[in-house]
Amino acid sequence: MKGIAGFCRRCLTSEMPDNDYFKTMYEYIAGLDEEIKVSDETYQTRLSTCKQCDNLLNGICRVCGCFVEMRAAIAKNKCPAITSKWGT
Repeated sequence: MKGIAGFCRRCLTSEMPDNDYFKTMYEYIAGLDEEIKVSDETYQTRLSTCKQCDNLLNGICRVCGCFVEMRAAIAKNKCPAITSKWGT
């Protein structure tokens, strides 16, 4: 089956082949008001946690259906799992 070799269950969209498809999402994140964004350190910690989660599938959270890179960027957002995995 074509394309199966590149399948990565726990990849973020930025790590996927042809990630230019998600360019507008990265532009949206970059353009967020600094008052609502988390720090770069918190953002990377959240994404690292998501990458270890069984609910991550091709950059999408299977609990809520969001792109984790967008959800993790906004300070008020929480991990949607019953027991939050972000700890903040």
